Amino acid sequence: MAHEVTIAGSTISTPRLRLRPWHHDDAAAALDIYGSSEVSRWLAPAMDHVIDLEQMRAVITKWIAAPSRPQGRPSGRWVIEETESGRVAGSGQILPLPPEGEDLELGYQLAPWAWGRGLAAEAGHALAHYAFSNGEEEIFAVLRPKNERGERAARRIGMEWVGETDKYYDLRLQIFRLRKGDLDSSVLRPGPVER
Repeated sequence: MAHEVTIAGSTISTPRLRLRPWHHDDAAAALDIYGSSEVSRWLAPAMDHVIDLEQMRAVITKWIAAPSRPQGRPSGRWVIEETESGRVAGSGQILPLPPEGEDLELGYQLAPWAWGRGLAAEAGHALAHYAFSNGEEEIFAVLRPKNERGERAARRIGMEWVGETDKYYDLRLQIFRLRKGDLDSSVLRPGPVER
């Protein structure tokens, strides 16, 4: 798999994906992601299951209004769009982790129709490039135990498991870390894709 990443402002491109800011007209596609109980069950309390288009529009409005670089750090939310079809496949984030916001979380969610093709790992790798090219030295993925799909994607990005903690979200979570110097030394490791 090719692993080129191009960053142009807030748009990030890979051979198969374009990560771009959210727009109000993305609400129906976003509902395919966040309205799916198969996706949302792994996200609470950071993000609840979205029940309808009106609620999804309100969530996107909030995302668009959020500061783009709080405390000067490279954070934000992106649409994960297939380059060839233009279809919204998922959502990616780099966000400060609670409670203090010192650590940055790398997150990725795909609509169920996009599972099993390595898109989460490709998007996560692209977001890691964005974070590291904007001054960060490490990023984390925090996953609920048994989120095997998320774990496989984190490992394919090159993230390493560093343990469990209840530091974030008041939940017992699996912690994966990627350091800047390790990003391209193990880029998109071979292995099973997320299913």
